[in-house]
Amino acid sequence: MTSSSYWAEHAWLGDRVADSVLIDVADGRITALTEGAEPGGAARLRGLTVPGLANAHSHAFHRALRGHVQRDKGTFWTWRELMYRAADRLTPESYHELARAVYAEMALAGVTAVGEFHYLHHAPGGIPYGDANAMGHALVQAAADAGIRITLLDTAYLSSGFGEPPNDHQLRFSDGTADAWAERASALKGDANTVIGAAIHSVRAVPADALHTVATALDGPLHVHLSEQTAENEACLRAHGRTPTRLLADHGALGPRTTAVHATHLTEEDIALLGGTGTGVCMCPTTERDLADGIGPAVDVQRAGSPLSLGSDSHAVIDLLEEARAMELDERLRTHRRGHWTAAQLLGAATAHTALGWDDAGRIAVGAHADFATVALDSVRTAGAGATAEAAVYAASAADIRHTVVGGRHIVRDGVHTLIDDVPAALTAAIRQVIEA
Repeated sequence: MTSSSYWAEHAWLGDRVADSVLIDVADGRITALTEGAEPGGAARLRGLTVPGLANAHSHAFHRALRGHVQRDKGTFWTWRELMYRAADRLTPESYHELARAVYAEMALAGVTAVGEFHYLHHAPGGIPYGDANAMGHALVQAAADAGIRITLLDTAYLSSGFGEPPNDHQLRFSDGTADAWAERASALKGDANTVIGAAIHSVRAVPADALHTVATALDGPLHVHLSEQTAENEACLRAHGRTPTRLLADHGALGPRTTAVHATHLTEEDIALLGGTGTGVCMCPTTERDLADGIGPAVDVQRAGSPLSLGSDSHAVIDLLEEARAMELDERLRTHRRGHWTAAQLLGAATAHTALGWDDAGRIAVGAHADFATVALDSVRTAGAGATAEAAVYAASAADIRHTVVGGRHIVRDGVHTLIDDVPAALTAAIRQVIEA
């Protein structure tokens, strides 16, 4: 048995802040919490320690686009063409290097688990690698090397639109049929650091008669891009006479293990379907505003019964605290009213590990995974804000993460990654292979 202990100056325990908390850890889990304790020989976490942040929606290779796709005007669809060009240049080796650096950036931002929405499966032209899951294995190894947990959401991507075959770029994404996708994805195995789940890329990329196969092939979480664009809704109505949400419901793809990503353009019936089935919704505010997608009805879907999570998606920003406050602030702009969620609720969405199949994470409690992050309270952003959930959500940023602990391992100590010497240099080198090759 491996054991360690941490002393948190202040700790968020889900409904309150406790002071001077000794956190005992054995075999990666919290075994005891003692409030008002002396630090003794424990590792000291100065600031406000919160549960590890859960990045519920990631496309790791999109990180290479930051600063490159913001130069000109355009739409989601023109942005997508630039994204395809970056994807065309990746190999299992270069994807591992890029993802390792991206996940290290996430660790520096307090993220302890990532949901990787993975659809870049094959070599250019759609030719399988010798290891059919070489790209997925590269991502799993990258997360382990960066010290964070991963939920690999192996994604079915079979068509370029309703009734249309994949285009040349998308051949790398496609297995041809849902059964072939299921056979390949079923060969992936989880471990102590990895959960394997599935994803329906979108209703435009998975034909209706394949939705049930994808939804039921694997036992883990199921994610789906849903109604991110009004054009998708309009095309679905033309093809099937129903909304994407109704189409998913009719094919058994909604339910408590499903998370709908974006869910930006929903009807009242869509909202009722998602909430009534307990389907989760992952909001990605920084990407949604970067791509001018719109503001999703987060308040309404939560009120209807959908649990909320957050993701950084295209990684225009990797900052789950910013995603949390952006969800509230965007809603304020839309409604001209304040206070749609408490800071505690927003922090809960930023730590929603259940969306990723890590049911024993996302809280500082005995028996839970020892995954937590410490927010500095003495930076120029947080000074004077106090040790509160409001300070974490409304004052702090990713730059204020001082410590990140995953499974009891001190991955980020005093703002420095303990496994990767120079994360900015690693990012620069990996991105150059994609953007400047």
